[in-house]
Amino acid sequence: MNEYDKIVIDTFLKNQLQLFPEKVAETPEEAEEFLEICMAVVCRNKKEVRSYFEETGADICGMTADELAASEEVFALPDGRYLIVDA
Repeated sequence: MNEYDKIVIDTFLKNQLQLFPEKVAETPEEAEEFLEICMAVVCRNKKEVRSYFEETGADICGMTADELAASEEVFALPDGRYLIVDA
């Protein structure tokens, strides 16, 4: 099970509408539970984001690291990491 720190949870709560048409979580506890259910992944950098998509078989051929990082399921964290919510 992933451990989601305060930065991850707060960023997801604040930006969840980039991926979903309506909020899926109102509190930090709900956000953490949702991320656990989705098996969301925290990546240290854009290289890990690319590796994640390659491992899951996503069609990312020709996409730049910046394009991957700008995908709606990728949330840039303020400390330089990335949260991927594959829901």
